[in-house]
Amino acid sequence: MKLKHYKECYLRPVVKRYFITLLMLLSAFGLRAIDQRAIDSLKTIIHSAKHDTSVCKAYLSWGEEIYMSNPDTAVILFHKARETAERELTKSPPSALEKKYSSSLANALNNIGYIYDDQGEITKALECYHESLKIREEIGDKKGIAISLNNIGYIYNDQGDIPKALKYYHESLKIREEIGDKSGIAYSLNNIGYIYKDQGNIPKALEYFHKSLKIDEDLGNKNGVAISLNNIGLTYKNQGDIDKALEYYHKSLKIKKETGNKKGIALSLNNIGHIYDDQGEITRALEYYNKSLKIREEIGDKKGIAMSLNNIGLVHDHRGDIPSALEYLHKSLKLYEELGNKSGLAASLKNIGEVEFSRDALASAYNYGTRGLEIAREIGSPDLISKNSGLLSKIARRQGNYNQALEMYELHIQMRDSIKNEETQKASIKQQFKYDYEKKEAVANAQHLAEMEKQEALAASEEYRQNIIIGSVSGGLGLVILFSFFLFNRFRLIRKQKGVIEEQKIAVDKAYGSLEEKNKEITDSINYAQRIQAAILPPDRIVRQYLKDSFVLYKPKDIVAGDFYWVEQVGDTVLFAAADCTGHGVPGAMLSMLCNNALNRSVREYGITDPGKILDKTREIIIAEFEKSDEHVKDGMDISLCALNGNKLLFASAYNLLWIIRNSDVIEIKGDRQPIGNSDNPQPFTTHSFELEKGDIFYIFSDGYVDQFGGKKGKKLKAKAFRELLLNMRDKPMDEQRENLDSAFESWRGELEQIDDVCVIGVKV
Repeated sequence: MKLKHYKECYLRPVVKRYFITLLMLLSAFGLRAIDQRAIDSLKTIIHSAKHDTSVCKAYLSWGEEIYMSNPDTAVILFHKARETAERELTKSPPSALEKKYSSSLANALNNIGYIYDDQGEITKALECYHESLKIREEIGDKKGIAISLNNIGYIYNDQGDIPKALKYYHESLKIREEIGDKSGIAYSLNNIGYIYKDQGNIPKALEYFHKSLKIDEDLGNKNGVAISLNNIGLTYKNQGDIDKALEYYHKSLKIKKETGNKKGIALSLNNIGHIYDDQGEITRALEYYNKSLKIREEIGDKKGIAMSLNNIGLVHDHRGDIPSALEYLHKSLKLYEELGNKSGLAASLKNIGEVEFSRDALASAYNYGTRGLEIAREIGSPDLISKNSGLLSKIARRQGNYNQALEMYELHIQMRDSIKNEETQKASIKQQFKYDYEKKEAVANAQHLAEMEKQEALAASEEYRQNIIIGSVSGGLGLVILFSFFLFNRFRLIRKQKGVIEEQKIAVDKAYGSLEEKNKEITDSINYAQRIQAAILPPDRIVRQYLKDSFVLYKPKDIVAGDFYWVEQVGDTVLFAAADCTGHGVPGAMLSMLCNNALNRSVREYGITDPGKILDKTREIIIAEFEKSDEHVKDGMDISLCALNGNKLLFASAYNLLWIIRNSDVIEIKGDRQPIGNSDNPQPFTTHSFELEKGDIFYIFSDGYVDQFGGKKGKKLKAKAFRELLLNMRDKPMDEQRENLDSAFESWRGELEQIDDVCVIGVKV
């Protein structure tokens, strides 16, 4: 599945690097066209300023003014600011000026790191951010320290190193809470919330985004409110709640229009267009994308223009207009090359490769995918490595290079899962516990410090009184004894509070260890359950012995499954079935064991071979088992059951279908619309009889294959497409049909999650 959009998130470019002075104003009021008068004023300052501190600030402001439209010149100006500050610091200026030059040097390094990061020069960006952090620590600039920590955390988040990202984000948040930087706290909460969103922890993500939203609402910070509303909308979109996503996107857009934030308006229009694109409303998607592009062109936002061109190109691809798609995508690629933006390059190359792949230009697609993967590896982005390696896997599979296809597919899966894997989720839990504990400890220490200061003030007051009333020695001594007793009690109370906090820390560590142990126990139990479930499924040799020219495609969604297949021979009759029990995972697997046993009893104990009567007896056994419980259980299974004797086929079904392909025609036989289980008006199951002809192929299947979401628009595959797929491969050997079905399923699914268990059985006469 191709990368639908090179997505933007409003919070991240703003919070990510935190340009000083002018850029903070730009992020508050929206990016605007370059103010030539402002630049002329800055040039005048550079040529006429009496102190080089003013020169440093002028270079920084000039670079920040032109960054979005001309990053190459901006980085030269930042380096000039850096060189000026470094030169003046070597002259050993007075301490007051030294701090100002150090502050300007730290700001210049921060901004240079910003540009390196934006261009994919991650190592250089980290060096600049760490140098800036070191200077800010030396001069005690706590607000600047928090900014540097946040920026370093952002890079680690982009590289998929979630434990490090959370560490730096929480350190930044801790400092901002210490100095009461409420606006900074809101930014930090947003960034941490974004990590939880990427990991699929929707409740935690929404908790952080709403905390950030509340702070900015209290501060009257409309720009921050718009950022949080946008992120909440993005979270609901990822969850599939489109109505809520649109509601929050439009709220965010309204605020940006009120504040004249053109860059933010363009972003909101882009995000709304993305939703309509996902819903297949191409005309409305293009309307919003073009509005976004127009604003970005007006304000000279080259990176935003490249993103809009990319999105419009992909919409043309969705509607099948390949020439227009390639035209827009190549324009986007050219802009990213001009900007030196490596992450944008890797994404654009992948998207062009997908379009070339869709028109079978495999050599061209391979070249674009290879270039994209090379750049993605260079900048260390797991997401872009995953997407480009996924494309190369599809190309290699289409070319018949299965070794390379497997290699690229494994890389694709490894990178895709790296951000949301178990280790990163554990790191999130551990970092959250650590943060909560440190916050409690900080409160206790603050109370202790306040108490000590209070006692010191009392002691000073007491000493003053003793100097005035020098003769009252005995009374003063009594007060000192009383004060000492009070102080002792306070110290004992504080020590007790610290003991409670320490016990809480031990409990947290113990709970985390217990959680880890329980998780391992559960996983081990499910893996063992999988071995038990596998034991009830007939092995390949039995299936081939009874059904010589056949295949079984069995793909559980989880470790264990609610789908199962069943084979039994009675005399010259072979009975076989594809069954789908309610649910999947552990609940579905438990039910599948019960239903499998009921089928076995119906045939082995009661000697039934007629499919309809087997289903009647199976239903009777399952209902009898459920009636032993005090709970009213309506679970059961859907099933297709066949009895084959020579060329005679008997068929009965609960909901599921039988397809017989004869020459180029598909004969469809529908089963009874009632489950194997409790129902309002149960009827005997119908047995259908057919005389098969040489060369006929028939298929039975559960609904997992046809219900899978995928393709360019993330829609269901549906029965019509599945039927066409079977018709197109009817002349192939049965083993090859199985491989083709499996490959087609994975290609359709792409990067989306498998939503249900899959079971397909095909038999050729």
